[in-house]
Amino acid sequence: MKKIILTAVAVFAFGFANAQEAKFGVKGGLNFANFSGDIQDNTTLVGFNVGGFAEINVSDKFAIQPELLYSTQGADGDGGNFKTAYVNIPVMVKYLAAPKFNLEVGPQVGFLTSAKVKEDGGLSGDVKKLFKSTDFGLNFGAGYDFTEKISVGVRYNLGLSNLFTEEFDALLGEKTKVYNSVLSLSLACKF
Repeated sequence: MKKIILTAVAVFAFGFANAQEAKFGVKGGLNFANFSGDIQDNTTLVGFNVGGFAEINVSDKFAIQPELLYSTQGADGDGGNFKTAYVNIPVMVKYLAAPKFNLEVGPQVGFLTSAKVKEDGGLSGDVKKLFKSTDFGLNFGAGYDFTEKISVGVRYNLGLSNLFTEEFDALLGEKTKVYNSVLSLSLACKF
């Protein structure tokens, strides 16, 4: 938790240092999450994301947008589901492609806050020890500004780091590679 706080302070300190050209805001929306990799018979699990951001213009066409988001993720399966929650810190580079329309790309680090499993007629409960505490990903997205203050966005998070620990592999009896895969829709309000 201490790492999360320090990282968030560093990201937002950068935003405040450039406050004369920065806009701050809040955002929230839906996540359509799943796992990819060595996993089968899983489907999308609906969650949510909520948090804040700073949009820092670096030129007429480019902006940097660090964010701090709470995000519920996971995957649904035939026999149950995994529900995870992360504090995600994406740092997006936004290209202002046209008036009111932007494209974005950037890295993301996520810190696991909870992991639970619920199986039909079987194992249920906290499984945080089976997940790695840090997740890395790459985000791609687009946004549209309805007004100077209200915008919508769509973003895909491609997980780059294996989610499960060696303890999970020991339970399965084989090494697995499983990644987060999250499509997010959000509504943002700038101040």
